[in-house]
Formats: sequence, C-alpha cells, structure tokens
Amino acid sequence: MSTIATELDHDAQPAREEATESERARKEAERPLGSYTALTAIFAGLCAAFAAWMRRSERSLPEHIGAADLALITIATHKLSRLITKDRVTSALRHPFTRYQADAGPGEVEEQARGTGMRLALGELLICPYCIGMWLAAAFTAALVVAPRPTRWVAAALTALFGSDLLQIAYKRAEQQL
Repeated sequence: MSTIATELDHDAQPAREEATESERARKEAERPLGSYTALTAIFAGLCAAFAAWMRRSERSLPEHIGAADLALITIATHKLSRLITKDRVTSALRHPFTRYQADAGPGEVEEQARGTGMRLALGELLICPYCIGMWLAAAFTAALVVAPRPTRWVAAALTALFGSDLLQIAYKRAEQQL
C-alpha cells in the first residue's frame, strides 16, 4: 500500500512543481516593474536636484556628520518610517493604496498594497518601513545640511516618541509578569 502511495505522490510532484512555477510566473507578471523604475527615477532625480541646488546656492556639504546627529536622524528615520507605514492613525493616508489585513503590534496594522501599476508600487512603498526609510533618511540628511536647527527639533521629537514607545512596551511586559 505504501508503494502505491509513494508512486502516486511521485507522479503528483511534477504537477505541483508546474503549479508552483505558474504561480511564480503570475506573481512576476503582476509586479509593477515600470512603476518601480519610475519611483527609483523620482528618488534619483530628487537627489540630483538637491545636489544641483546645493551647488548653485554655493553651499557646501559638511565634511562629516557628527555621531550625535547621525544617531538622532537614524532613530527619527526609524520612528517616522513606522509611523508612515504601520501606524493605525496614519492608515487613512495609506488607504487609497492599501487594504487592511489585521492588527499588528501596539498601535499598528498590517496592510497589503492594492491596485496595479503605480498605485500598487506606491502602496508597497507606503507599507514597507525599509523601503520608505531610504526616502526619509535622504530627506533628514538633506534637511540637516540646509536647516539643522528645525531638523534636529523634529528628529528629537521623533526620537523621544521612539523612546516613549520602548518604555510603553517595557511597562506593559512588566505588568503582564506581575
């Protein structure tokens, strides 16, 4: 009996591989590569425009960014990327490009990008903290060069919020252990 089951399973293997391969091909065809390319070009164009503006304004880039500023904008970039991509309250901003899936971490939701083409690509950008993080890191870095005081102020507020989040999570865990 087990030999027959093994033979049937062996015969079914190519069909499963074909189904898996066709599913991969379908998913690949649905990827909005042209829209990804457009978003990449927009990002590169914004970076080039900033560099050209800096050159025309005869401003110079700093020799280095201090460790404190780098830490500040790193944490601020992380927090802002989570606010944009995961926060329950900002889901209204993502709604045209995403579909609610489930509740996630504290105050966060899981969403799925929807639509096709640019709508899908923007949806994927707006739900991926890693993807939007690049845009935000570039913006914070550029803002730090052009307007360091207000940039530090905004980054400090986001960093304080991040610290508060960590304390809220630690407090909740401590409560649960009691």
